[in-house]
Amino acid sequence: MANSGVAACCVPLTGDVIEIEDAEQLAYRFKALGDPTRVRLLSLIAAYDEREACICDLTEPVGLSQPTVSHHMKQLADAGLVTREQRGKWAYYRIVDDALASLAVAITPR
Repeated sequence: MANSGVAACCVPLTGDVIEIEDAEQLAYRFKALGDPTRVRLLSLIAAYDEREACICDLTEPVGLSQPTVSHHMKQLADAGLVTREQRGKWAYYRIVDDALASLAVAITPR
């Protein structure tokens, strides 16, 4: 269900009823954030200049191996919360602000 191209959508859950597709996308994104390591990884990326970080800079702060961090980053990318760009042998990840904003909007009271 990787739909990283889905626009920030969705009316607040506390307002109108949202459409099935929107609910599915939101649930997929919230599920990706259901792991504390992934939440930490997003916060680490947000702390870097340009809200972008190399995978090589993310392993030590979370205390996990590069393959494990790559797995977590793939989950975040599949949910559309980050983008991935390959530069030589390293992958760089950037936060997708609209995707995070859609999550905030979905749980913000009107």
